[in-house]
Amino acid sequence: MTEYERSRTLHAPPEQVFDRAADVRALDAWLPRDLHVRPEEPPAVTVHEDREDRDERALLRSERDQLRMEWGTRDEDRYAGWLQVAGIDDDTSSVTVHLSFFDEEHAPPPEQVDRAMEDSLDRLARQVQSG
Repeated sequence: MTEYERSRTLHAPPEQVFDRAADVRALDAWLPRDLHVRPEEPPAVTVHEDREDRDERALLRSERDQLRMEWGTRDEDRYAGWLQVAGIDDDTSSVTVHLSFFDEEHAPPPEQVDRAMEDSLDRLARQVQSG
């Protein structure tokens, strides 16, 4: 198993950060650009991956009272992840994203995952700042 984790401090209340991150209709605004989420009957979603031009059945759960999202593949145990928002003070938050790849043969290269996580956190920060 290969795991990655990145955190970022955002100058916004934790609830605002979580609400932006967890909006299933707007996930494409901050997820890696080659991933597109199509909501189904909650908690089911389909994730289209441009890189391999395929759809992956997945699950996505959001717990607003815990400011936490969790996701993973449905049919094969390929990957899972979570996002956690924590309040530092009333107007500052920390957001952490964690990814686990269970099938190392099909895991993306570490540099690609690192870059995608950093880009995603940058995009989420811009989304939160823009309101």
